[in-house]
Amino acid sequence: MTDITDGAQAGAEPIIRIEAVDKWFGHFQVLTDINLQVRAGERIVVCGPSGSGKSTLIRCINRLETVQKGRIVVDGIDLTAGGRNVDSVRQEVGMVFQQFNLFPHLTILQNCMLAPMRSRRLSRQDAEAIAMKYLTRVRIPEQAQKYPSQLSGGQQQRVAIARALCMTPKIMLFDEPTSALDPEMVKEVLDTMIGLADDGMTMLCVTHEMGFARSVADRVIFMADGRIVEQAPPQQFFSHPQHEITRNFLGQILSSHQHAH
Repeated sequence: MTDITDGAQAGAEPIIRIEAVDKWFGHFQVLTDINLQVRAGERIVVCGPSGSGKSTLIRCINRLETVQKGRIVVDGIDLTAGGRNVDSVRQEVGMVFQQFNLFPHLTILQNCMLAPMRSRRLSRQDAEAIAMKYLTRVRIPEQAQKYPSQLSGGQQQRVAIARALCMTPKIMLFDEPTSALDPEMVKEVLDTMIGLADDGMTMLCVTHEMGFARSVADRVIFMADGRIVEQAPPQQFFSHPQHEITRNFLGQILSSHQHAH
């Protein structure tokens, strides 16, 4: 697709626009002059050392964190304007966390039905149909009647992905979705995310899984000390990192992964 109707060439509005964003926790500046545009359907991996601000950045995109300076516009809605805008954006943005955050007293099916019935006012029947559709999408429809404690960590994380998809979001945010999992469960969750990427979902993933970044990302963004240090397509990012801090980080990550496997 290189013809002029292609969204990027035609100057289509990016689905996420972050402009000159600064954020502090007390006196500590956790984000400094962040500028980032994401096109619809783009898949972005955000990486960097711990404390670099990467999780904070994606939590700002659905206003789990507020920013003190700058603007964040998601799908044409200005989040920094507050109020009702926040609720509108949260309906468009699904989020998957490190910890699965499932309700332990509800079945898998009930976990997935809850938000569509509350926020989208779906009937129980419609909510159940959507929940089963996405549990099938993440390949665990047979677990629908179980409770979270009866599932493995990898299965619970796939339920968390299905639950987010039940709100039919335009954007999915993943905050280190595999870091709390045992190594043998990481692949099933990454495979689920790769499937979503293949469907054309706009995705921002904070992750240390560099294999996933290589195979799925359109762009890799490297953060350190609350700044975006560099960003590039994966091939360029891994083979020609521009900054020493990036090279050091990649050296550490890649060597620790070789020892792990």
